[in-house]
Amino acid sequence: MKTISSWLTSPKVLRTEVLAGLVVALALIPEAISFSILAGVDPRVGLFASFTMAVTIAFTGGRPAMISAATGAVALVVAPLVASHGLDHLIAAVILGGLLQVLFAVLGVARLMRFIPRSVMVGFVNALAILIFTAQLPHLIDVPWPVYPLVAVALTIMVFLPRLTTVVPAPLIAIVLLTGFTVLAGVAVPTVGDEGTLPDSLPTLGIPDVPFTFGTLRVIAPYALGIALVGLMESLMTAKLVDDITDTHSDKTRESWGQGVANIVTGFFGGMGGCAMIGQTMINVKASGARTRLSTFLAGVFLLILVVALGDVVALIPMAALVAVMIIVSVSTFDWHSIAPATLRRMPAGEIIVMLVTVAGTLTTHNLAVGVVLGVLAAMVIFARRVAHFAAVEKINDNTYLVRGELFFASSNDLVYQFDYAGDPDHVVIDLSGTHVWDASSVAALDAITTKYAQRGKTVEITGLNEASARIHETLAGKLNAGH
Repeated sequence: MKTISSWLTSPKVLRTEVLAGLVVALALIPEAISFSILAGVDPRVGLFASFTMAVTIAFTGGRPAMISAATGAVALVVAPLVASHGLDHLIAAVILGGLLQVLFAVLGVARLMRFIPRSVMVGFVNALAILIFTAQLPHLIDVPWPVYPLVAVALTIMVFLPRLTTVVPAPLIAIVLLTGFTVLAGVAVPTVGDEGTLPDSLPTLGIPDVPFTFGTLRVIAPYALGIALVGLMESLMTAKLVDDITDTHSDKTRESWGQGVANIVTGFFGGMGGCAMIGQTMINVKASGARTRLSTFLAGVFLLILVVALGDVVALIPMAALVAVMIIVSVSTFDWHSIAPATLRRMPAGEIIVMLVTVAGTLTTHNLAVGVVLGVLAAMVIFARRVAHFAAVEKINDNTYLVRGELFFASSNDLVYQFDYAGDPDHVVIDLSGTHVWDASSVAALDAITTKYAQRGKTVEITGLNEASARIHETLAGKLNAGH
């Protein structure tokens, strides 16, 4: 990890970080505005959020060079709250969401990310892409006809220009060209200025104007939880990606509470909240070669300077250009490999079901966190059903049974019915050397087997327990059915 002194003493590193920050800032402007509109707030809310998120996470985050700003995932979570209760409730939800992220970090939630299956991750990404795309449809319905060719031109630029050069982000080129054309040609189409007033000053510190009551908490809590969970998932997923690209390790727990602090700061400065951005992070790390926190910090600073100094110009950007940007974002976000026929043929049916449940849950509720929770629950059920058959009982002689596999709540349910209580001799040995006892349900099943033999005047000897299994069996055996 580079220190500030190394930035100052290495002109090459300093130049790389400064240029990377500038390129990312230019790329952030159209997306921050688009995500603001997606959330139903003025562009300044998303722009301020991108500034405060980037600057704060540069100091608090656990993954150097990763870019955090206003994102489509958070915008989708908060859009219903904005529509029903307004901006101040959104800001309160962002602050509460940040506090929840700090709490989750303290509780070690970053370590739990490894339990989210890949199929849920894929479903999450695909659902996000679909929601971003469908959110653009209102801007393509009942609009002046020039909007359609403008969108087509912008899409063409963003698809083909990167094949020639990546020095300047293609979305920025498309926005500049379409803005210049519509202004010079006098084409009347909806613009960013029609969506709301752009900032002409620095963001100011403030407290959301909401009643500090249980009723307010009840309204914002579900959205705050969504902000916290979705933000952490996207941020930790992005951090893992950057770890792989740079072949370095990052502090996921610090990243978790760092995102929380950044959202708290963003809320108090009137921003819409956010999290790590995969696209901008790739521009910073992969395309620009940045590796330190300086590029993240400068991305936020350059963004604010550009917007405040050039606000009147930004207001002239046609919405058609931003719609095209978001369409490209949605297309590039979607994991097309996951639905390729060859992939579907090789993929286990359970994995496909989990992915579909995650997507369906998200699209039905318009809440990415709900979709992920449903996907994880589906994965747990499918996994439990799959491993429930792993425990097998084999009779190796007249009075000895060998149990193989894993004993837990799902697999132990059928264990009781695999013994010959009436035909076995007076003394029965159950050898558990080939298994592991995981929970109280397994101990209860062993107690039930012992009881059934005892009812027939027979004794049971349980052998072969490993240390952990013996400990849980010794603690719970004979105590789970007391009083019944």
